[in-house]
Amino acid sequence: MMISVIIPTFNRSGYLIEALHSVLSQNHVDLELIVVDDGSSDDTAKRLQPFLSTVRVHHQPNSGVSAARNAGIGMARGEWIAFLDSDDLWMPKKLSRQLAYLGRNPGLLICQTEEIWLRNGERLNPRKYHKKPSGYCFPLLLERCLVSPSAVLLHRTLLDAVGVFDESLPACEDYDLWLRVGCRYPIGLVEEPLVVKRGGHADQLSAAVGVLDRYRIQALVKLLRREPLDKEQRRLAFTCLRRKCQIYAEGCRKRRRLEEARAVLSWPDQLETDGEL
Repeated sequence: MMISVIIPTFNRSGYLIEALHSVLSQNHVDLELIVVDDGSSDDTAKRLQPFLSTVRVHHQPNSGVSAARNAGIGMARGEWIAFLDSDDLWMPKKLSRQLAYLGRNPGLLICQTEEIWLRNGERLNPRKYHKKPSGYCFPLLLERCLVSPSAVLLHRTLLDAVGVFDESLPACEDYDLWLRVGCRYPIGLVEEPLVVKRGGHADQLSAAVGVLDRYRIQALVKLLRREPLDKEQRRLAFTCLRRKCQIYAEGCRKRRRLEEARAVLSWPDQLETDGEL
């Protein structure tokens, strides 16, 4: 079976080349590699030239990481799809280990691996609340994003069922997608650190977007309005939404953004008023 690997990139030519080599070094796997250059103004196009015989490259105006990943999904020919952020790396057995795991767990449509975290070259130990879940894990996914795009391998029919990345969200687009997945499907876990996540550089989305909680709240509102949640899932999602709204509103009050605080606090009440709970 073929795996389509999608790498979105924007002005990260140095990291990108290392990421490409880590994909092309995967062993015993049939894959196609798709790079979506999201409007880079550095030397990305030039540095991709030696790879054009083995890598499919798509250039587009800068539209954000979700649009870049979705463009790659639209180009993908594989039965399975994997994502790799251009500043991350894979161990050589990453994909083969996941395929073996899926072979032992027939019917599973998505799995991820453990990761090694680096910040400015120094290894970090994840906190207990960052522990990756396995199985039906929707309640855990509500609290924080516990699925990493760079660690995931998923069947394309899963995206047909739940949809692709939400291009209207400038951040937390992965949190949004994994909620839509987790409320319907179990998520497998290969308990080996087969991805290296490299953080600490200034252009990371998590560093550039200062109001991440607002986008998590938006994702929860959308989830409650659009997804076929059962009664318990709906209760858990609404409880999480109200708590996150209260925390975010308190931060707004401290910064004297009183109108924004009032607006955010009204969102859960509006869902109740509209009969969407």
